[in-house]
Amino acid sequence: MTSVLVLGGGPDAERPVSLESAKGVVEALRANKSIDVVDRTISRITPDELASMPGDCIFPVLHGAYGEGGPLQDLLELDGRPYVGSGPRASRQAMDKVATKVVAGRLDIPTPEWAIIDTRDPGHAMRPPLVVKPVHDGSSVGLHICRTDADVDRAIGAAREDQARQNHRAYMTERMVSGAREITVGLLDNEPLPLIEIRPAEGVYDYEAKYTRDDTQYELDPDLPPGVATTIREQSVALARELGARHLARVDFMLDADGIAWLLELNTIPGFTTHSLVPMAARRAGLDMTALCTRLVELAMRDAPVATGSAVA
Repeated sequence: MTSVLVLGGGPDAERPVSLESAKGVVEALRANKSIDVVDRTISRITPDELASMPGDCIFPVLHGAYGEGGPLQDLLELDGRPYVGSGPRASRQAMDKVATKVVAGRLDIPTPEWAIIDTRDPGHAMRPPLVVKPVHDGSSVGLHICRTDADVDRAIGAAREDQARQNHRAYMTERMVSGAREITVGLLDNEPLPLIEIRPAEGVYDYEAKYTRDDTQYELDPDLPPGVATTIREQSVALARELGARHLARVDFMLDADGIAWLLELNTIPGFTTHSLVPMAARRAGLDMTALCTRLVELAMRDAPVATGSAVA
């Protein structure tokens, strides 16, 4: 019997979502009687603390810069046991929205124009409409939709206050793709799952629309202009491979009125909550949560890292 250590929690703003995702993974794996599940809620941990936790394979379900952005992956590599998800370098590149855009540019994948914000500067480089958001967070944490210069000023003020509390957090502006359709595609072992179109009841697909509201609509295999679905799938796979992402990912796009899909980001540890998109797409492909999570454990065992005493990608 395989013993799987499921890690949830983390020190970041996305901790509540991580706890819900970890609960979903634990429940799914416990339905597989050939797997013994050990679950642990963590914040930041040391190599010795991780080594003391039982399990043949580790399934990290942490969202945010620490848990999916590289630091935890460094520890997982040092630990030497098989683990689900991408390695440290791929995790860092995917968590960094600017780095992801640079990689997308090498692949000729369209992505909205962007600029880094200097919150000490009373001005800003880009004209609205635009989005202000952290460079290294997900789940729409710190997201501001700005349609006027006054909106931008307020968003930068909020970013400045946030940096006073967390001076490490960088912010960026990104051109808003107005009137666009939001399309996401999950990847399982770099194979695309069915596409999903996200339709918030109002406004944008923010934290509340993702995790707390029940009026967001999702359409699987949406009707798209000719060739667009193929382009999104191919670009998602190409980006994941270039970043070095493995096992699972979710890639988000905005589709404009001209049929151009604009890349937003790639997530290396997408959610496993009742509202989450990768499990939703997997169900459409015939994989319930137990089958999906079991498959991810199998992929981790297949790609077991070699403990070398130093972190690798």
